[in-house]
Amino acid sequence: MNKIRLGIPKGSLQESTLRLFDKAGFTIRVDDRSYKPSIDDDDIECLMIRAQEIPKYVEQGALDVGLCGEDWIQESGAAIHEVAELVYSKNGFRKVRLVLAVPEASPIQSVKDLDGKRIATELVRVTQKYLANNGITAEVEFSWGATEVKAPDLVDAIADLTETGSSLRANKLRVIATILESSTKLIANTTSYQDGWKKEKIDEIALLLSSAIMAEGRVGLKMNVDKKDLDAVVALLPALKNPTVSDLYDKRSVAVETIVEEKVVREIIPKLKKAGAQGIVEYAINKIVY
Repeated sequence: MNKIRLGIPKGSLQESTLRLFDKAGFTIRVDDRSYKPSIDDDDIECLMIRAQEIPKYVEQGALDVGLCGEDWIQESGAAIHEVAELVYSKNGFRKVRLVLAVPEASPIQSVKDLDGKRIATELVRVTQKYLANNGITAEVEFSWGATEVKAPDLVDAIADLTETGSSLRANKLRVIATILESSTKLIANTTSYQDGWKKEKIDEIALLLSSAIMAEGRVGLKMNVDKKDLDAVVALLPALKNPTVSDLYDKRSVAVETIVEEKVVREIIPKLKKAGAQGIVEYAINKIVY
């Protein structure tokens, strides 16, 4: 029986990845004592692996497909096929940044001031390449974690991933440069992606995950509207696309259905009601496919 081996990132992306798969229609169950989660799809075998290692295992063919950040793809130098960009992170649906940061009281103000200094990071190759491109020679050492606490006592600066900057601020660090922006990528082994059955399955996974991200923060609205009030009601709808309008049985009214950002719903529902909309229903959306 054909199967694809899917690498799920263990660590900071784990919970957000499992939630995304759930929204996409897959139920993945994780046993803390096992690195092989179960999934309700007989065509998929899951393995829980650190995001840092996923690119090399995909490149080698130990995994057919996996999810990891662009930062670890660049750090590994792995030759893989990028199937889809999936913009989500540990705490939200946004990209993260790899930044150079120094203590607030440090005299270092820019990348140029790092010449001859010591920098700690988990992403050594990416950091070295950035410094070389800027003509800077510095000692870049590998950090096994807790990178934020190492400056200034152990190093002059750090290169670390940040989503909101809160951890850097909590450790009294300030950003002096952004090395790269990183988003989660669905990547495939190049040989696996040339296999007809595996490519189709991988593309299906990519479609479902992408559509789940597209639906994030959006809801559906449907309502009935007298035709005389239709223009006024439609003018209030900040739709992704033009709303769907269908005649009702009485021919005097129409049903209007659209998708809007959830954050605007509480503002527009009273306005829609005032403009003549009736029977307004808000409903959750798991996926949007274009």
